[in-house]
Amino acid sequence: WEFNGSFYQPSAFLMMGIPGLEALHPWISIPFCALYLTALLGNCVILFIIRRTPSLHEPMYYFLSMLAVTDLGLALCTLPTTLGLFWFDVRRIGFDACLAQMYFIHILSFIESSVLLAMAFDRFIAISHPLRHPAILTKSTVLKIGLAIVLRGMVSLLPIPFLLKRLTYCGRTELSHSFCFHPDIMNLACADIKVNVFYGMIILLSTVGMDFVFIVLSYILIIRTVVSLTTKEECLKALNTCVSHICAVLVFFIPMIGLSMIHRFGKNVPPLVNTLVAYTYLIIPPALNPVIYSIKSTHIREALLRALCRKRG
Repeated sequence: WEFNGSFYQPSAFLMMGIPGLEALHPWISIPFCALYLTALLGNCVILFIIRRTPSLHEPMYYFLSMLAVTDLGLALCTLPTTLGLFWFDVRRIGFDACLAQMYFIHILSFIESSVLLAMAFDRFIAISHPLRHPAILTKSTVLKIGLAIVLRGMVSLLPIPFLLKRLTYCGRTELSHSFCFHPDIMNLACADIKVNVFYGMIILLSTVGMDFVFIVLSYILIIRTVVSLTTKEECLKALNTCVSHICAVLVFFIPMIGLSMIHRFGKNVPPLVNTLVAYTYLIIPPALNPVIYSIKSTHIREALLRALCRKRG
């Protein structure tokens, strides 16, 4: 403990695995390794295919590249502490290292939310205004959107580590997960955390909350456009281009909303449920997104098959 008058700050936190199943951590690590491997290889393959295929150099796949980079970052943020705990029972993480991990996890989560919104906007323009789509979403516009997304995440979350460092901590140092999460750290403080709660809620609602609302609005407009199409085949073709994105939105937002609600209002929720939702939120989307897009996107699948055939040849 670091002591400065009445101010106490722990030198480290203790991470937790899966409550009640500590003896099975080495076995539990097997599916986690499979998910991390899928996330790392899958997203790297997506990036490789898009870069090497000129026909995929268009806004939809530029945004998919941003999503793949974000998913890689999320997987790499939690992989060392999660597998370190499951394999070697390394539970200790330094206070500043914990804040750094928390900051990057939240930044990447906010970036993923914004990228999903940008992809919804791209689908809306492509379906509602197909002739104007190339003129609206040029390469420079996509680059500016990407920079704005990154800056919004970095700036909005910058005060969070400093708000946590100003708090006095006492007694408990056990985190609820094998990674650092803002509400989890905040609840270990014995000081007044109203500022942290208020700021965290405002940032969550004004970023991820607004992203989700605009995604829903985008799909309402897309459905209106699709309904006005003349033939059933055109309707199905237009909707089919959105299936992968809808799956990615559901896989990301459902566990994220669930975890946020549990940390803020679910005091009586069993720890096992909290842990499973947290792992679903941070590990499942990076692993599933490349699989979803590889299966549903004909262009990605064909480019992947061509690359495999060239290597065999």
